[in-house]
Amino acid sequence: MSDVIKEHIYKILEQVSDPEIPVLTILDMGIVRDVIRDDQNNIEIIITPTYSGCPAMDAIAFDIKMKLIENGYTHVKVTYTLQPAWTTDWMSEEGKDKLKAYGIAPPQHISSRINKILFAQEENIECPLCHSTNTKLLSEFGSTACKALYQCNDCKEPFDYFKCH
Repeated sequence: MSDVIKEHIYKILEQVSDPEIPVLTILDMGIVRDVIRDDQNNIEIIITPTYSGCPAMDAIAFDIKMKLIENGYTHVKVTYTLQPAWTTDWMSEEGKDKLKAYGIAPPQHISSRINKILFAQEENIECPLCHSTNTKLLSEFGSTACKALYQCNDCKEPFDYFKCH
C-alpha cells in the first residue's frame, strides 16, 4: 500500500472516537495495530481491544467501517487481534493529556502498579481536578472495567483513574 493512502486512512481514523471516552480517538488509545490494503483495494484495519471482551469493540469496528465508507473505501474489514495484548503504554501522550482534561486520571507508570502489588504501597494517583496526590482508592472497579474509582482527600471529588496494564 502506498504511504499516501495509508496516511489518508490514518487521518480518517483520527475521527473515530472511543465510545466510552469520547474525548479520545482510537489512535489516542493505541488500539489500531495496522492498516492493510490488498490488490483489490480491500482495506483491513487490525485493532487490539483494551480488554478481551471489551464491550466497546463492536461499536468501534462499526464506527471504523462507517467512517471509511463515508470517505470512499467500500470494502472494509476490521480484524481483532489479542496478541500482543494491549497496554496503556500504547496510549499517546496527547491521549493521556485529553483524559486528564476530561477529568479522568491517566494511567501511571507500570512501576507504580508493581510497587502496590509487591510492597502494598499506595499509588499516588493525581486528582485530575485539583492536582493533589492526596487521594484514596474507593473501588478497583469504576464506570468501566478499565477504570478504578478514586476520591481526592483535598477537594473531596470522586474521579475515575484509567488503570495501568
